[in-house]
Parts: sequence; structure tokens; C-alpha cells
Amino acid sequence: MKNLFDRITRDFILNEGNAPAFQMWIQSLQENLNSLRPKTRTDQRRVEVMKHQLNELRRTTRRMNKKIRRGINLLAGKQK
Repeated sequence: MKNLFDRITRDFILNEGNAPAFQMWIQSLQENLNSLRPKTRTDQRRVEVMKHQLNELRRTTRRMNKKIRRGINLLAGKQK
């Protein structure tokens, strides 16, 4: 039972399910933002803020992935 739970947890953490990776969603959003052509100065500022937030999201996602990988490696080392 414990091995089954460990496998399910590992699969979930590694994102081996059917959902696309966060990086794909972020890339899609960035492409959509880059395709926008704002007409007013206010809209231009909004798009710039969205781009900045998207870059921060990308950085945060990278950091989270590194922490998850380290945790998985640590757990894998303890199981041996």
C-alpha cells in the first residue's frame, strides 16, 4: 500500500498526468500578450504590467520546479 501511495505521489509531483506543463501555459499566454496591439496609453501600460507579471510567474515556476526536484532526489536517496 505504501509503495502504491509513493508511486501515485511521485507521478503527481512529476506532473506525469494529462495536464500540460505550466511552462506551456505561460508560453501561450506570452504569445497572446505579444500579439496584442493596444490602442491607448492605458492599454499599453496594462499590457506591460501583464508581461511583467508573466515574467515573475515564469521565475517563480522555475524556482518551484527546482525545489520539487531537490525534494524528489532527497526522497529517492532516503529510500535506497
